[in-house]
Amino acid sequence: MDCVQFYKCLADNTRLKLLLLIQQHQELCVCELTTALALSQPKVSRHLAQLRQCGLLKDRRQGIWIFYQIDPQLSQWAQQVIELTLAHNVRFIDEDNSRLKQMGSRSEIRQSCC
Repeated sequence: MDCVQFYKCLADNTRLKLLLLIQQHQELCVCELTTALALSQPKVSRHLAQLRQCGLLKDRRQGIWIFYQIDPQLSQWAQQVIELTLAHNVRFIDEDNSRLKQMGSRSEIRQSCC
């Protein structure tokens, strides 16, 4: 991965939040991410597609829903940057995590929207 492309992908507030939420929770679906960020599905999906194109995310389909996780093939240095960014900036996604928690337990979420 090109380091300039990597940092350009992280330079957007929405993409950075998406990446940090996914890093923190290991895997999230589009409905969880739209709720967490309080954004429309098309906007979230557009940013997720950009993160996928940058090689930062991997997706998997389950029924009609798509789940995202950090690409396990991501270079070690890039994974460390994401991990350190989350570890030192958890408050950056506090509000987003609060909205995500209001959705209920993971199994309830998966039954209702996924």
